Amino acid sequence: MKYIVVTGGVMSGLGKGITAASIGRILKNRGYIVTAVKIDPYLNIDAGTMNPAQHGEVFVLRDGAEVDLDLGNYERFMDIEVTSAHNITTGKIYRTVIDKERHGDYLGETVQIIPHITDMIKNQIRSAALNWRSSEGPADVCIVEVGGTVGDIESMPFLEAVRQMHGESEPGDFILVHVTLVPADTMGDLKTKPTQHSVKALRELGLYPDVIVGRSDLPIGAHTKKKISAFCDVPQRAVISATTAPDTYHVPMELEKEGLAEVLTEFLRLEVHTPSNDWYRLVTKEYTSRITVAIVTKYGVEDVYMSIKEALKHAGRSLSTEVNIRWMDAENCDDTILSEVDGILIPGGFGTRGIEGKIQAIRCAREKKIPLIGLCLGFQLAVVEFARHVAGIPDAISAEMGPGTHVIKILPEQEGETDLGGTMRLGDFPVMITPGTLADEIYQGASEITERHRHRYEVNPDCIEILEDKGLIFSGKNGNRMEILEIKDHPFFFATQFHPEFRSRPTRPSPPFLGFVAACKAEKKTS
Repeated sequence: MKYIVVTGGVMSGLGKGITAASIGRILKNRGYIVTAVKIDPYLNIDAGTMNPAQHGEVFVLRDGAEVDLDLGNYERFMDIEVTSAHNITTGKIYRTVIDKERHGDYLGETVQIIPHITDMIKNQIRSAALNWRSSEGPADVCIVEVGGTVGDIESMPFLEAVRQMHGESEPGDFILVHVTLVPADTMGDLKTKPTQHSVKALRELGLYPDVIVGRSDLPIGAHTKKKISAFCDVPQRAVISATTAPDTYHVPMELEKEGLAEVLTEFLRLEVHTPSNDWYRLVTKEYTSRITVAIVTKYGVEDVYMSIKEALKHAGRSLSTEVNIRWMDAENCDDTILSEVDGILIPGGFGTRGIEGKIQAIRCAREKKIPLIGLCLGFQLAVVEFARHVAGIPDAISAEMGPGTHVIKILPEQEGETDLGGTMRLGDFPVMITPGTLADEIYQGASEITERHRHRYEVNPDCIEILEDKGLIFSGKNGNRMEILEIKDHPFFFATQFHPEFRSRPTRPSPPFLGFVAACKAEKKTS
């Protein structure tokens, strides 16, 4: 197994995750099987209980793990599926070591950061890399992204474990890629001092970068690369300019132009394969039309909806249609503005704030025949809206929101649950599709599909017959659990209890998003 470790310096938010995902894409384009591990130094066991407005999207893996949004980038860029083993956190490591100590596995040893914590980190990285399988077989290369920045106290045990792994590796089996900021001054001159100090901090930990990826709004020229090379002991060809790209899917292509592929194959002693250009042709495909979609949100941070944005982009590119997003605060919904867009999307979420605004937006879409897609909470609120304004249940509401007629109730297995972390209905579950429905058309006649879930509530079984009698169609089911709804005589009114955005890929757009964008394109109003 060959390892590429990606670290970051100077500041967070530079794009280590996109860099790691792009490296994976570059190698995959050359026929190599690639997997990835994300290290998050926080004490949380996983991202599931973290505030999305602060942390960004909680991405859900096939096995139900709630993880950092970078894992979503890995899956989308590399077109792979990973598991909870591929997200390592401080909380996971310490809990495992402490459990082993309590069990007596260390036979009276004094349990310490070195070697016990660092050994556990190495074991979990290697286990995730070696045990993973794709449809083509085991991985050739594992990319390991270390979250945070060099110098963070939380990252120290992980960087020490990486240092040890480097020393234990054979030549050509391990390289370190360091992502740093190369800012420009007011005169437009690029400054290398932040990179120098970052690399110095890395060296003090016994780590020496093989490749430096310089993040900048301006191209890093030969003169600046030569300076970084001289001060950081990295070959000039291994100083890579990573300027801000108009689309993250262009980043692998830009890194290719910088010669990163040749550097990686040389340093890792990989056979040189002729690259496939299919990815680049796909992500640079020109648009022939444009639509505007309103996303009715309750969180003011776009990263909360990362997978939704990407799924719209995937579907749009497949249909040569640029999807412009109009963000709308659920607490300030305006039917006049909603009437101007080509489609309305109601995303998932938790809590009571903004609920009535989302219901208002769903009603607007239903009554004014505007294409709509609802996801998770959006599915549940579509049930509430229909119950109130069509089925004659004016006080219809979800049990999550308070008193009323609960057309949405808590899942039976969730009753009495007090722990919030990792206890929802999570991950892949099968959904049976009803023939002759919109869902049947969207999923191209498949009788059973698999999609990812993250919810505690469901359609109240006692209300299903009442809703169906009034015209609501539940076209996807898991036993007596409703998974998809739609209505007739509407251009596109479709909602899912699951999150189809988590399985969308640039090369394989999500079917519900494809159907939604196609309907928006057909019903287009805006210029």
